[in-house]
Amino acid sequence: MEKISVIIPVYNRPDFVREAIQSVLDQTYPDIEIIVVNDGSTDNTADVMDQFGDRISVIYQENQGVSAARNTGLRHSSAQWIAFLDSDDIWLPEKLTLQMQFMKNNTTARICQTEEIWIKDGKRLYPKKKHTKKSGMIFKHCLPLCIVSPSAVIIHKELFDQVGMFDESLPACEDYDLWLRISCKHPIYLLDCPLIIKRGGHSDQLSQAIRLDRFRIQALSKLLHSNVLTDTQRLEAEKELERKCQIYKKGCIKHARLEEAEAIDRLLSHLIRNQN
Repeated sequence: MEKISVIIPVYNRPDFVREAIQSVLDQTYPDIEIIVVNDGSTDNTADVMDQFGDRISVIYQENQGVSAARNTGLRHSSAQWIAFLDSDDIWLPEKLTLQMQFMKNNTTARICQTEEIWIKDGKRLYPKKKHTKKSGMIFKHCLPLCIVSPSAVIIHKELFDQVGMFDESLPACEDYDLWLRISCKHPIYLLDCPLIIKRGGHSDQLSQAIRLDRFRIQALSKLLHSNVLTDTQRLEAEKELERKCQIYKKGCIKHARLEEAEAIDRLLSHLIRNQN
């Protein structure tokens, strides 16, 4: 059995994180280290983690955001396989066992994810068609929105050596950014069974408070300047960037964010010049 490092970032979520940690301890997979990164919590989150004693490792840092917290966990991990779990999500008991069986049967695979169950405000939601997960070389499908969940993946550590870690300059869509960097080079496989429960609707979720396409535009622009894409991938990424910019520009004008609209206009002009 190969060891897995499970990294759980948390900020002020004592009740959620208690259940998340317990769902890892309940895994049927035997060789796990649990690294909880307390990202500057100001409530009783630390007291909750103390209840687990030496079954988990806790790292405290000043509040720097989820990307920095995950990266801190990565730097302290001792395993070659990495799994992330957001503090408001829960794993079903067979999650890691089934993923590692897949990896054993597909020895060249370096990342895979599972399907998930969505719960919002205590009620189950069913994903729309646009959220459908794909398997294999899925770069094109990753461009419109994030179809890979941090809590669903297992990743070999060597991928981070190749593409880098989470971008700490992005306050949101940091996972969208990472999956694009990985999927343009590597297949991301899917286990077509739900093995995590994603809980949403609570007021502290970043996706509730931030205009996400702004950061997807930033991630796409950065990727296009990295010179890692094939010609086909570049065309696909430019097309998606132009679409996002047009939509975001309309929103900026509608809400009188004129400086943002002008910045998007400049980006669009630069993109069109490059295409010509």
